[in-house]
Parts: sequence; C-alpha cells; structure tokens
Amino acid sequence: MRRTHLTLLIAGLLALAPAHAAKTLVYCAEGSPESLTRLFANGQNTADAGAQIADTLLDFKPGTAELQPALAESWTISPDGLSYTFKLRRGVKFHRSASFTPSRDFTADDVLFTWNRQADKSHPYHTLAGNLAFVQFNNLRMDENVARLEKLDDYTIRFVLKKPEAPFLTRMSFDMLGIQSAEYAAKLSAAGMPDKLDREPIGTGPFQFAGYQKDTAIRYKAFDQHWRGRPKIDALVFSIVPDAAVQFAKLKTGECHVSTSVKPADVAQIEKTPGLNLVQQPGLNTGYIALNTQKKPFTDARVRQALDLAIDRAAILGAVYQGRATLAKSLLPPAYWAADAKLPALAYAPDKAKTLLASAGYPQGFDMELWYLPVVRPHNPDGKRMAEMIQADLAKIGVRVKLATFEWGEYLKRSRAGEHQAVMFGWLSGNGEPDNYFEPLLSCDAAKSGGNLARWCDPAFEDLLQRARRTSERAERTKLYAKAQEALREAVPQLLIAHGNRFGVTRKEVTGFVLEPTYGLNFQNVDLAR
Repeated sequence: MRRTHLTLLIAGLLALAPAHAAKTLVYCAEGSPESLTRLFANGQNTADAGAQIADTLLDFKPGTAELQPALAESWTISPDGLSYTFKLRRGVKFHRSASFTPSRDFTADDVLFTWNRQADKSHPYHTLAGNLAFVQFNNLRMDENVARLEKLDDYTIRFVLKKPEAPFLTRMSFDMLGIQSAEYAAKLSAAGMPDKLDREPIGTGPFQFAGYQKDTAIRYKAFDQHWRGRPKIDALVFSIVPDAAVQFAKLKTGECHVSTSVKPADVAQIEKTPGLNLVQQPGLNTGYIALNTQKKPFTDARVRQALDLAIDRAAILGAVYQGRATLAKSLLPPAYWAADAKLPALAYAPDKAKTLLASAGYPQGFDMELWYLPVVRPHNPDGKRMAEMIQADLAKIGVRVKLATFEWGEYLKRSRAGEHQAVMFGWLSGNGEPDNYFEPLLSCDAAKSGGNLARWCDPAFEDLLQRARRTSERAERTKLYAKAQEALREAVPQLLIAHGNRFGVTRKEVTGFVLEPTYGLNFQNVDLAR
C-alpha cells in the first residue's frame, strides 16, 4: 500500500476515535486473512484478524500459556471427566454497526449458535461457509467427541463428552470457539443477507470491525464497552505488507508501529536502528516439510527416511535461522512437558540415504516438487532459502527437486486439498498441550479433513493418541507420547527442521506490547506514548 493511501486510511480511522485522545496503532501484517471469522482459522493471519473481534470461553493470561476465565467465568468437571459445566459471564456486550444494534447481552444462545454452526452439517450457516472449512473443529473431531452441548439456563452451558478428553479444557480457548452473535445471524438471515455474518463480523472482542480491503488493510476501532475495559488505543489497523523488508522500512518511517514478521538475519540491523525495539522469546513452534504419503514415491517409508537423512539441518540453522533456533528432533518443542528428551538428534547421513533409495528401487533417484512457504513465520523465517538448501542437499543423493510456491491463501487451499508432493509448513501452539500438535497434524481424521498434510494414517499411532487423550495421569500420558514420538521417527511422515525463536519489533513510542507464547496478538493493553 502506498504511503498516501495509508495516510488517508489512518485519517479516516482517527475520525472514528474520540477527538481528545486519538491514537491509531498500525500493525504490519504479512498477509490477508482467509476470513475475518475465527472459526475458519487455519493460519495465523485469520487467527490474528479474528481474535480482535471475537472472544472465546477461556483464554490465556497475558504473556503466559496459563488458562484464565474469559466469556466463561468459571467451570466444573465431573468426577468421571465426561461433563464440563461453564458459568458464563453476565453483562458482556456485543458490538454494534450501522446495520445492527444488539437487543441483548451475550448468553448461552450465542455459544450454542457458534457450536452448532460447526457441528451440524445441516445448519444454514454451516453450508454458508462455502469453500472455507471449519478446519480446527474438524481436525480435532469435536462433533464426534462431544455427545451434546446443553443449555442449562441463559448463563450456564454443559458439554457432555462421549469419553474422557484430557485436552478438552484447553480447547475452550481455541479459535473454533470465537463466539458469534446468534441474534445478528438471525437478523441477517431474515433480511436475506446471511453472508454478511462473516464479511461484516460482530463479536464481543476488544476491537470492532470497521472495514477491510483485501491485500491492503483491515480497520478496527476500540470497543468502549468491552468487559475487560476499553483498549488504550482508539483505532487499530492491520496494514498488509507481505515483504519483510518493506515492513522494516515502514517501521523506520513510522508508517507501522509493530511487526512480528522478523527474519533472524535482520535482528542485528533492528538492534542498531534508533527508535526501534526488538522483542523476542524462545519459540514454541516447529517447522517441517510434510511428505504426501498417498503419492509415490512417498508411499514407501524408506524413501521418506532417505530424505530425512539427506538434509543438512546444521547448515540450515546457520544460514536460514542465523543460529537463533533449536534443531528439531521431535514434533514437540523441547519446552513441552511431553517432549522426549531421550530422542537422539536427527542424523545427517547422505551415504546411508543413497543406500535406502536404492533398496526402495530408486538407485538413480527421482524427480519431485517441493512447495516452499511464501510467508515469514517464527518456525521458518525464509522458506525460499530453506527450499534452495534442501534442493541442493537432495541433489547429492540423486533426487531432483523442482521448487514452487503460491500466494498464501492459495497455498493453504491447495495443501489442504492434497495437491502437493512435499509442502513446507509449520505449527505454532503455545498452550502446552501435546495433543494440539499430534491430533490436528497427524491423526487419521485430520488426514481426511486436510490438516494432516502428510495424509498419513497409522492405526497403531492413532491408538497411542487416543489412549493419551483418555487418561488424566500425566506420567502415563508422557509414556504414551514418548512411544508416539518414536513411531514418528521410524515412519517419517514429516521432515522436521527446527524450532525458531520468535521475534517482534516495535517503535519506541509503543508500550505494553508482549509476544504471546500462545502466538495470539493481544493489543488490548498496548498504548502509544505521546
């Protein structure tokens, strides 16, 4: 977006804010969201955009992965682990717009609507999703695991499960429970405009939707009646700037105030730049390449193992991450309680890789295509550079790699559809729950719904996951997850690369910005010094 356009955009937002204290914060976002509705989140852009508008039942204390009450004030769990009863917060207001004025506060009806929209395939707002998918809800098999959701009264709901689910409470903080207004949906349906529900969203979050121009900007204004109090800034802009170098330039000129698209190679320069502050923390993330196990030659585990042995991860750590990462040996980041510290480091053994390829019937190698990330992520700050290095590594064992990529939305769509042979991806999950790595990325159901990009389904591995979910004893869960990690080491549905440090940069006038370990963007307590 040109500077003049951004200036006009900010001027328009200032008109929305109180004249005595107009503060507009501009966040440099790396790409357009798939939707402004959290229920559709399958990537960070949609999650970040939607989280400003919609609250969840639970969320996390700022700067931590510790659950805290949100739209649910409190909860109880039955002794058998099959019933979760939530007391909902009273007096929570919904946003209003030029076409909608809510007649009531948030109630259990809104939780029911949000849930049923995803769980009931005949629900009119389920089918309205069109090409978008309730990926998180489907990947976690929520409709299969929950027998029913009951409204006990206007401010009490109960989830009744079919079997115990140790991670269930954490899931009440996920994007799939970004609450929508049932009243707004009903009014739009009656007016013959149901599609406005997701185009012009209404929620209870700290910021109200004010406008969106694809590939240019999302505009928000502070919600004066938010139940946690009004945000400190008056307006928020997500300025969509895919190029990290352009973001850096905009930060220096003041056209952006905050960015989280920081490449490790740029850290030293940021630290030397007057007026900018670097924010960083160890990454709870994993960068990997998913091998489509339903397409030859990746149907053969020996081929997958060969590629795993042929990648020089130490070189990638230096060139791509500038040493600011930890090499992955498990899908789980090392800080997770279930990460198996006894697993040996992944080997670099190209000669052994050649032998495996020959035994699989590929003594001369083969041709393949690798899709690389078109966006900057904490788990992968430079997808193209990484892809080029892997291309060179695999050439040494006779594997000829063609590189390709797409616009981010198209990349996600094609990957979920299974069009790839090998696709570069990653996972960000700071809630400490190992199931949130294994289930959406490697379960058999996720292979069907598209989240499992490896399309790998193994009954023995699936059994380990289910047993771990059904027990609340952490020691037993740890043993089961250790076996799961050993099984993945043998099967190699993913080529694990690294856990990248996470970086952000703010201008000096920004106060209160925290890089959340949960990877959420929380602007409620962020301010601009005068």
